[in-house]
Amino acid sequence: MTRVIGLMSGTSVDGIDAALVDISGTDLDLKVELVAGETYPYPTDLREQILAVSAGVSVSMLEFAELDDAIAQAFAEAVEKIQVGHEAASLVGSHGQTVYHRPPANLPSSSQTLGYSLQLGRGSLIAHLTGIPTVSNFRVADIALGGQGAPLVPKVDAALLSHPQEARCIQNIGGIGNVTYMPPRHNEWLTEIRGWDTGPGNSLLDLAVMHLTKGAKTYDKNGEWAASGKPCQDLVEQWLKQEYFHQAPPKSTGRELFGVEYLHQCLQDAEIYQLNEADFLATLTELTAASIVHSYRSFLPQMPHRVLLCGGGCRNLYLTNRLEKLLQPIQVQTTDEMGLNGDFKEAITFAVLAYWHNMGITGNLPHATGARREVLLGEMNNI
Repeated sequence: MTRVIGLMSGTSVDGIDAALVDISGTDLDLKVELVAGETYPYPTDLREQILAVSAGVSVSMLEFAELDDAIAQAFAEAVEKIQVGHEAASLVGSHGQTVYHRPPANLPSSSQTLGYSLQLGRGSLIAHLTGIPTVSNFRVADIALGGQGAPLVPKVDAALLSHPQEARCIQNIGGIGNVTYMPPRHNEWLTEIRGWDTGPGNSLLDLAVMHLTKGAKTYDKNGEWAASGKPCQDLVEQWLKQEYFHQAPPKSTGRELFGVEYLHQCLQDAEIYQLNEADFLATLTELTAASIVHSYRSFLPQMPHRVLLCGGGCRNLYLTNRLEKLLQPIQVQTTDEMGLNGDFKEAITFAVLAYWHNMGITGNLPHATGARREVLLGEMNNI
């Protein structure tokens, strides 16, 4: 058994998810037990800096370096806090904080054949501050082989959530939504697993709430504000014509597309419909739900028997209710109901990827990311 800490902060920049887990087994034959999980919010000024840089605000190299330092220090503090009262971990897997993601262009006319993804909070500093070897920079190896560098969860989903008889979709709803499709488990089944980013998750909703409340609120708790409104279906259908939703996988996206500029375009599009604030939030929520379902119907080899939700968005009751309605009669549950904590699933994922790295086991699935082959993910930072 190896005790590992997985660290993750997503595109919503809510804070650092830390998962202290015990892992045993090898490759797909794994046993993972969550010992402790906690989210450590960023200090307000640090979160604002991250959001600004992610939105394309120019900073000096000095400011950029200081931001990288501050994020690494915050991640190291999360490592120290999550271990209080528990036996110490021997390995850390840190995703870091994404501030820029450029997927490879999949158009024949494009000269941009390689993607690029930048996560701040370097693992070498985390390792030295905590005294624990740290695996970080997980996306670059897949990208170097022509992959999207995302999503990296499908192989972990296969190890922890597959089923011998039923096809499943594991739908994460973070700032950006991503799906893993798994057919019933059988010989050679890994080549049939697919995964991609479905589009906006919470990103537009959170940005809209901050805009509408002038920063007084950062999210719509339980989707209660949106639930008091009525979605405008004409707008949803208009927004679903966006090119990304019709691009075939492998594909990935981020705030570079579904960010502040996109929200302002949505606000402009909504003006002629004279929506109130609740109606606008309901319509954005409907876009998240409808884009997920549109993605399934457009690109899955078959609709799944079951959809398992995870990530912060699965706590948005209005959003999950809309998904259930649009996916009927498919059963929609959470990964919690399968024994895997949905709040810390992505942090657990990077603990597993670090564990695999330490064992020399590849972590990507080329049919999901588009990479030319399987590859060891992450870079080891020793103390």
